[in-house]
Amino acid sequence: MDSPFPKSSSSPGEGRIVVDLLPNNVSTLEQISYQYPLKLISPSPKVGQASVLVFLLSYGGGLVGGDQVNLSVEVRSGAKLSIVTQGHTKIFQPVSPDVVTRQRLQVNLEKDAALCLLPDPVQPFDSSVYEQTQIFNVAPAASLCLLDWVTHGRSARGENWSLRRWVGRNEIWASDSQKPSKPRLLIRDAIILDGKGQSTQLQTLQESMYKHAIMGTLILRGPMMVKIGEFFLSEFAALPRLGARDFRSAETREKEAATPRSPIESWRASRVTQEKESNLLWSAASVRGCVIVKFGAATVEAGRNWIGSMLLQEGSIEQEFGEQALICLR
Repeated sequence: MDSPFPKSSSSPGEGRIVVDLLPNNVSTLEQISYQYPLKLISPSPKVGQASVLVFLLSYGGGLVGGDQVNLSVEVRSGAKLSIVTQGHTKIFQPVSPDVVTRQRLQVNLEKDAALCLLPDPVQPFDSSVYEQTQIFNVAPAASLCLLDWVTHGRSARGENWSLRRWVGRNEIWASDSQKPSKPRLLIRDAIILDGKGQSTQLQTLQESMYKHAIMGTLILRGPMMVKIGEFFLSEFAALPRLGARDFRSAETREKEAATPRSPIESWRASRVTQEKESNLLWSAASVRGCVIVKFGAATVEAGRNWIGSMLLQEGSIEQEFGEQALICLR
C-alpha cells in the first residue's frame, strides 16, 4: 500500500534549527526538523525564558559505527539559542576500522544573534572511529559560547583512550551580509587522537594524555562573551607560575595570611587547591577577538565541576541564556 504522505526531502541524520526574534524581543523556535539517527527536542518555553532551548540527542544514546549526522542551525538577528544534551554522546565501535562515524554542524549567526553550545562530552568507546566538524559563520556583534570536549571512554570497562581514531575540528568565520567580501577565518582548532598509529619509539595515546580522563576546548566570541572571556584571562594570569619565588619575609607572609580574603580570593584559593588535587591543567589565550580555553582533568567529574564552577562564578552565561544553558555542567 502506498503511503498517502509525501516522501521526506531530507536525508537520514539531517536536521535543521531556525530561531527568530519576536516583536516583543522574545526568542522563538521558527523551525525544527530531524531524521534518524538525529533527534531534536525543544521543551515548551517558560515565561521569561532567556533563550530557546534545544536538546541534541541520538536514538539509543549514541551513534552506531557509520552513522552520519548533519545539523544546520540558523539564529536570526537578536535571537538567542541554547543547545544541550541529555548525557554523553556515545560513539560505538564500528564493524570495521574503515567505517567512520561523522557529525557535522553548520551554524549561521546573524547580527546580534547568540548561540550557547554547552553539551555533555563525547564518549568514544573502545576501537571507535569518529570525525566531528563544527563550522560557525558569525556576523558582526554576534556572540558564541562553544564547549567541545571528549572523555577517555568507559572507565568501568577499563577503557582508557582505547579509541582507534577521534578527529575534531572547530572553525569560526567572520561574515557580513552587507559586505560582498568573503568570510574571514578567525579560528581553526583541530584535534586528532590516534590510538592505533603510534610507532614503538613514540608515546602511546594513553601515555600522551598524562593521566587525564577528559580534555576540552571552550571558545568565546562576541559582545555577550566579553566579561566571561576577560574572567578566564584574568584567572589564568593569576595562577601560580612554575619557578616563581616568594621574596617576602616570613613576617610579611604571616601578616598577609592573617588578612581576611575577599570572596573572589577565597574562591580562587579553593579552586586552585582543587585543580592541584584533580590534576587539572588549563590555559587561556586571546586569538583574533576570540578567547580560547584548553583544559584537562584526571576525572570526568573534575573537568565538569571545574568548567561549571568557572562559568557559574562569573555569571554572564546564566544571565544571558538562563540557567537551562548550564544543565550539562551541573
